[in-house]
Amino acid sequence: MTSKSTNLFKSILHNIGVVSVGFGVAFIGTRLDALIGIGGFHSIFADAVGLLLVVFGFLLRVWATFYFYQYRMRVISLAPQQTLITSGPYRFSRNPLYLGGNVFIFFGAALLLRSPTALLITAIHLPFLDLFIKREEKQLEKKFGEEWEQYRQRVRRWI
Repeated sequence: MTSKSTNLFKSILHNIGVVSVGFGVAFIGTRLDALIGIGGFHSIFADAVGLLLVVFGFLLRVWATFYFYQYRMRVISLAPQQTLITSGPYRFSRNPLYLGGNVFIFFGAALLLRSPTALLITAIHLPFLDLFIKREEKQLEKKFGEEWEQYRQRVRRWI
């Protein structure tokens, strides 16, 4: 197996886990909906949007994690990264992993499982995620200095 195909395989496997977490959060939302007596919504439009969000989020994350593996970086790491990736999906968003997973996949799964509570949980966690991203950005600024600053000015945090 070539290095690129190995990286692609690892990216796909890694992100199946993220999709599972997204559906896990949505499932918890459905249980909370039932517990508090909130009915789910039924909409073919919501189902279609949900499916598109999950698929697009998964593909975006596979693309982004592929770049991490290509540069021999860990996708999940509390330590600052050793490489500043500015190509691939990182040309459009400084955070394609969070955008694909925590936004697209989580919202998409909530729509597919028709859970208002899961939509609310996803929306509520985004400001906390933004705080986490700001901490990471301080690490990147310290590590990469002017290179980071130029990238930060050129590419938006989300989209």
